[in-house]
Parts: sequence; C-alpha cells; structure tokens
Amino acid sequence: MSVSPNSSPLPRRPRPPAIAIVGAGPRAVGLIARIAARATELPPVGGLIPPHVGASPHGGAVAAAAPDGAPPAPSTQGSRFAPRRDSRLLVHLIDPHPPGGGRVWRPEQSSLLWMNSMAADVSVFDDGSRGWDAARDGPPYAGPSLAEWAQEIRAGRLNVPLARELADEVAALTGRTFATRRLQSAYLGWVYERAVAALPPGVELRVHRRRAVRVAGPREASQRVWLEGRELPLVADAVVLALGHLDAETDPAQTELAHFAAHHGLTYLPPEYTADSDLQALHPGEPVLVRGFGLAFIDLMVLLTEGRGGTYADAAGAAGAAGASGDGPGGGPGGGPELVYRPSGREPVLYVGSRRGVPYHSKIGYDWHGELPPLPRFFGPPQVAELLRRPGPVDFAREVWPLCQKELGYAHYHRLFTAHPGRTRASWQDFEEKYAACEPGSEELAALVAATVPDPADRIDLVALDRPLTELTFPSTEALQDELRRYITADLARHHDPEHSPDLAVFLGLLSLYGQVARLGDIGPWWHGFFSYVASGPPGPRLRQLLALSRAGVVRFIGAEMTVTADPARGVFTAASDSVPGHTVQATALVEARLPNPSVARSRDRLLRALYEDDPDGVRATAGGLLAVHPDDARVLDRTGRPHPRRFAIGAHTDTRVATAFARPGTGAPAVRQNDAVARALLELLTQGACPARLSA
Repeated sequence: MSVSPNSSPLPRRPRPPAIAIVGAGPRAVGLIARIAARATELPPVGGLIPPHVGASPHGGAVAAAAPDGAPPAPSTQGSRFAPRRDSRLLVHLIDPHPPGGGRVWRPEQSSLLWMNSMAADVSVFDDGSRGWDAARDGPPYAGPSLAEWAQEIRAGRLNVPLARELADEVAALTGRTFATRRLQSAYLGWVYERAVAALPPGVELRVHRRRAVRVAGPREASQRVWLEGRELPLVADAVVLALGHLDAETDPAQTELAHFAAHHGLTYLPPEYTADSDLQALHPGEPVLVRGFGLAFIDLMVLLTEGRGGTYADAAGAAGAAGASGDGPGGGPGGGPELVYRPSGREPVLYVGSRRGVPYHSKIGYDWHGELPPLPRFFGPPQVAELLRRPGPVDFAREVWPLCQKELGYAHYHRLFTAHPGRTRASWQDFEEKYAACEPGSEELAALVAATVPDPADRIDLVALDRPLTELTFPSTEALQDELRRYITADLARHHDPEHSPDLAVFLGLLSLYGQVARLGDIGPWWHGFFSYVASGPPGPRLRQLLALSRAGVVRFIGAEMTVTADPARGVFTAASDSVPGHTVQATALVEARLPNPSVARSRDRLLRALYEDDPDGVRATAGGLLAVHPDDARVLDRTGRPHPRRFAIGAHTDTRVATAFARPGTGAPAVRQNDAVARALLELLTQGACPARLSA
C-alpha cells in the first residue's frame, strides 16, 4: 500500500474505471446502449488512482449533480455519492437537459412542432436485418420504432406514463404520422430507461443535470471534468463529447447586421434554433425578411401562424385538415385536400428566399415495394479506403461527387428498369453492364440514357434537381408567386405518386452515400446542404400549409440568389433576388432561418471553446468549423492531428457526422455503427489498463 507524502497511511479502496459522457441526447443514449451490449468485455475492478482525486465533501466520490438550488439528483443506479463496491464501470452522464431527448428533443416545446419523418421511419435501434456484421458491429440492438412503441402502449404491453395530450396522440398514431417532437421526447426518454435497464450488473450510471464547462488531463492519465456550479471535478478514464448541434457567436457579417438593427430600432434574429428564438419581437402585419427555406423556416412559419391562432380548413370547410397524420385521400396536391388559411390577424408577413429560392423537397408519401437497389455499388468502403490512402485533403468536387452522381443514377435507373420496365427500351441487365462501363457525366452515359429511357421526365438530372430556378427570370413578383405555387404543387404530387418511385430509390442512394462520405471528414458544406434539400425536406402537409399561406398573402416568395443589404438611408433591410430583376423588398425585421454554421472557434459551448483555446493538446478544427475526429473510433484529434487516447466526440459538431441520430429500422444505420465503434474503443481502453492508478479516498 502506498502512503501520502507525510507517511501517514490512508484508507484506500479501488474505484471502477469511469467514462464521462457530455450530452444526454439521442447519440449519448445510443452510446449507452452499445456499452450495455459490450460491457461483458469488462474485467473485474482493479488498479489505483491517487488518493483524494474525485473526493466529495460528503465523504465519498463526487455526488450526482443537480441544477443550482436543487438537492443532488439521485443516481440512476447505486448509492447517491459513492460508486458501488462491486462496480466494474462507472458512467457519468452530464447534461442540464433531461436524458433521452437532451436539448433539441426536450419536452418543453410547442406541440405544433412535428418530427420530420414518419413514425414508422424513426428509431434508435438496429436489429441487424441489413448490412450488420456482428463481428465488427457487436450484437444487434433490437427495439421498437416510434410507431411500434405507440402500438405496444395501445396494446397494453408497455406501461409508459404520458400526459393526456401525448396519450391522445399515441392513441391516434400510425406509421405514416408525423409525430410531435414532444412525443418523440417521451419515446427517447423511454429508450434511455431501457438502455439503462440493459446495463449488466457492475455497470453504474450517474446522471449530472449540470453543464460541463471544462475538461483537462494528460494523455496518459485520468481526465477531469468540471461542472457548472461544482468546485470539484469528476474524474474519468475517458471522456465522450456528444454535444449535438451547437450555438455559435455571430460571424462578422451577422454582427454587422445586428449592430445595424440595434442602431435603427429594427429586429435581427441570427441563426439559431427556431424554438429558442424570441419571436415576440416580430409584430402583427410587420414585413419580415426570412433568409433560408429549409426546416428552420418551416418551424418559423408554423409558430408565427398556427402558433398565433391561425387555422386551416379544406375546400369543404372542414377545420384541422392539415393534421400531422399522413396525407389521406383527397383532391389537393400530395393526395390531401387543398387548404385555406384563416388568419388570426396577429401574423407578420414573411418574405422568404434563399440561394435556391424554393423549399426543400417534400417527404415521400408512399412505401417501398419490390427489390431494393443493391447499394453501395460505385461508392462504398473500397472507394473510401482508396481516397483515405491518398496524401492530402480529399477534393470533393473532383474525386467524390462524380462517384456520387454515378451511385445516385444507378439507384434511380435500377428502380426504373425493375419496377417500371414499360418506360424503358432495354433490359436491366443490359443497361447495367453498359452503365457500369461509362464514366460519370460522360457523353457515352448521356447517349446510353437517351437511347434506353425515352421520356426525359424519367431521366435523373441532378443539376435541375438542385437548382430549379437557375437562369429563370420573371417579369413581376406576382409571376414568381404563381410559378412557386405551381412548383410546390408539382413537387407534392410527384413525391406522393409511386409511379415516380425512382425518387425513393435516389433517397436510399443518398442515405448510402451519406454514411460513406462521413468517413472522409469535412468535405465542405455543399454536400450536407444538397443531402438535406433532397432527402430531409418537410412533411407533405407542411408544404400544403405553405401553399395556403401563400394564397392568403401571409408568405411571399422572393426567389433565388437572395441578397440582403442594410439601407442606412431608409433605416431598413432591403432584399433582392435574381428571379425578379430590379425588384426589391424593404422590411423592418430579418430572420436567419437556419442553424448556425459549425464553428469550434466561435462555439458558445464553454467546454469546447476551452479545449480549442486553452488545452495543452488542443483540438483540430476543420476548415468548415467542425471538430476533427478519427474516422474509425471518433477519437478527438489534437492540434498536431494525433488522436487523443482518452477523448472522443460524436455527433453533428464533428467531421464524421452522420445524417441523423436516429435510424430507419433495418437499415444498418451509420449512427448505430459509430456508437458501437466508440463503445468498443472505450472498453478496449479500459481493459488495457487505461489508468494504472485507480484509488479513491
């Protein structure tokens, strides 16, 4: 037994190895589930840590933290302050928001805000039914989708306490419903409890409802994690940053607009979560410029219309026609009724535009039937490995995008030739052989498609798909409004018609590509934007609402290549676009309808900023502002590019971000696989004697 410097013997007892997970949202919960699946690999307690490290004023290990002014929160398992003596692993889960949903999926948000996917397509589980390699990915993690979870509750096989409003939603939920985010929060809370229950004996979870503000420690020893409002740090052998989407300080251009607004008494809302924005600053009837036409705009639209008392009715006068359930039969676009908006009089007037000038494409409103495209075909692990072996950064436009184009074309034409052969002039086998031999974007490929796919509407055109308003101009703003309404109506109809099922195949191709491209690190913002625009658009009912708001004059379209300038002479913001040359719009408010661009250097997260600015090892930020991590196990890269042995990061703030924290059931989701890779690396670190000194006073 070692002794203290004054030679007085100290009572010491072994403490278990410890992991600190910063963030308690879906990615953190998924990681806990993978730790549970692999925790049998842990050895018995052993080793030492220096005496007094992690000691609590209460006489044991650091207490489970609670919000300021509240009593310490009880541990999920084990005693309040000390690890159990039989523990083989202690997991600290750190987040001021409730475990499961975290900040984004917290229960305290408007019930008007929906999920962006149908309930049947939302899960955090993977049952191993497609592409799962147990030797590589560990044991499959089976469990219900959101729709199946609701069905189990309705059948009485699950007892989940729910508020009345959520219980009513569960009673009506189908697989085609776009559930509220509040219900998703309840589902994620249940998933969290299930993951905790799956932890084997000897694995203890400690919840800290506080914010982590600093991580420090040498590469070869324990890490210390300081929490807001706590004097003493937690001690862990490894730290995982599961921070999710992060707020950022405004960039120079945004700061200038904010100063202009403050000087002239205007309103400027910078990029942020719409649910967190101060929308009370936008007044009834006020002209408001909105820059951004993605999902943040949809949330803004909802909160400023229905959120202020407006309602929808169908052409026959039935209220509530734009509910969250799937588009049922009817005569309007997308199979649903045409809607009429009845304003409350409290709405501002939204003038919306963006680079593309159009909203994201509608979610597809039909199911897949038949043979799946065999993906990946032209861009999979071998191609990624080859790119990673090359020296220097990857050139996305030259080295990656041509392969992506060929992969998406392959998915599209596989579906067209196998499901709609009457619209082709060749067999799939013959077309596939010739397609594989053509270079992406070549004249030979164009000639092959022209000869075998007679209708141009059946050919994939990624340029037109990405920028539908390019080179189009309109004589008046009213002509633009008419064209945008026609475009949205056509998009809704196409995405709800299975005769256009090659579109769904392209969606599957994008999912396959996203999982592969993520391994290349930060390849710039264009790819993520393109993926979101095509594959992660709003539910069809939201676009039907947008059409109704346009007809009512509550939403006005500005067009493509939107610009906004500060006009000091008039004291207003002025917007223009390439779509209606010479036309401008003046407004007293400007909303940046998007999330902040990722930026380690400008992050408002104190822990990440401290690692970047003050830590001896530091962290590497990519050119696009993402936190650089190793593609295999998500270890954080230091300033020199070395993986830190004890620090990991997963999620949207890293350069291996995957498309979503959720999984489409049975798809071998990249998020689940990445969680497993991190869990495996963590347990290997601990079983290899990560911190040879492991004692607590």
